[in-house]
Amino acid sequence: MGLEDLLSPQGVIHNLRASCKREALQALADKASGLIDRPAADIMSTLLEREQLGSTGVGDGVALPHGKIEGLGKIVGVLARLEAPVSFDALDDQPVDLVFMLLAPANATAAHLKALAKVSRLLRDEDAREALRGADSAEALFAIATADQKHHAA
Repeated sequence: MGLEDLLSPQGVIHNLRASCKREALQALADKASGLIDRPAADIMSTLLEREQLGSTGVGDGVALPHGKIEGLGKIVGVLARLEAPVSFDALDDQPVDLVFMLLAPANATAAHLKALAKVSRLLRDEDAREALRGADSAEALFAIATADQKHHAA
């Protein structure tokens, strides 16, 4: 499983405008709603439930919000680069400008963890983060995210 299995070009948001964590999560839920044909409110509820367990802001300006959706057929990702960083209650107290959301089927525990590990590997790479931050379009964000995974697999 590579990131191209989790992320589609339609699941990328370039220069997302959000003034806070909740707005960023809502924009991701809205985008995912169209991808998985589920109400954005249900997705937002799932994301907020997970955030109550602890922030998914993992540091270095990165957040990995995630959750499980009943009846979902496969793991779906949404990648966003924010126009301006927002506070995300991150582990390192730094604002977040790169967000990769994952939604998984309710019963996909091992696959969900594998997908999180893949995304985490990509976003732990300083060169990858800088390339994503410098991307000038959604197409460029998608190409960097998926090409970087192929590069790491080699």
